[in-house]
Amino acid sequence: MPTAIAVTGPDLVLPSPDRHTPSAAVLQSAVQSPRTYSLDQALTEMHTLIEHHGYVIVLCPASAPPALAQRLYAIRSVLESDRIAILRPDLPPLGLAVLALQLRQLSICDFSPGVLASAARLLSHYIYAGALLGSVAKLDRVPVTLQSHAKSWVPGTQFAVLATPRPELIKVTGDATLPGPGFGTKLLYATGQLTSDWVTETLAPAWRTQGVSEARLPGESARWWATGKLVEFAAAIPDISVLYQLVSSVRRDDCHWCGLELIGDRCGFCAAPLPPPPERGAPASAAAPASALRALPRGAT
Repeated sequence: MPTAIAVTGPDLVLPSPDRHTPSAAVLQSAVQSPRTYSLDQALTEMHTLIEHHGYVIVLCPASAPPALAQRLYAIRSVLESDRIAILRPDLPPLGLAVLALQLRQLSICDFSPGVLASAARLLSHYIYAGALLGSVAKLDRVPVTLQSHAKSWVPGTQFAVLATPRPELIKVTGDATLPGPGFGTKLLYATGQLTSDWVTETLAPAWRTQGVSEARLPGESARWWATGKLVEFAAAIPDISVLYQLVSSVRRDDCHWCGLELIGDRCGFCAAPLPPPPERGAPASAAAPASALRALPRGAT
């Protein structure tokens, strides 16, 4: 069975593009209240996923309430499992749903769980996620100038905001648009309390997207963007062959802490950073053996 990709809400599960891409597991421990879904039930749910899939990668919005993240970490701690990765990319909710879909696509490839988890950071840099907003008065996740704050109080003013990969904010006037990707993408959008005309008729052609599809607005979007007057959008690479080539082109290393494979500079499961290479000319004894760096035993699951 492929590595399980789990999310904290059903609105973070986008439809599978083909019959081979598995769906994501929606954690009931995140959806239901602790009053109605006990810790024992949460532990059973996670243990079942591990038994069926071997490893679980959980995507939790960075804007989610602290209590939700604390519960996820508590579940991993009680299970004493090194097979659970809890990732909190600083992506808007729709962008996070897109990332979950990409990981689901790659989960059926020959990548190890460690490479798949650490690939989330790499793929996040290739997701252009933003929103059309009716107000930026309370927006604190993207830099907003004092002038933009003042303009947001003018009735009818709309702003286009890009959160990732580089923050950008413009006032929607004429043909003004946001800087877009220089590679082929598909655009998803989700409508809140604004019309989507600017996104579909101005932004999509300017970004030369390969397709445009509507999705359900995630429940976390209004909290992330600090307003319900929005149309959220995310453009990303839809082709699994391109995603595979992107991830496989990065050098792989072994995590000195948990032993899993990783790409980049940090392990997706234990979050241990990749140690810097030894200085040239340093004796071999200067580098501690991997066994000495594993201060804690691996979990039993």
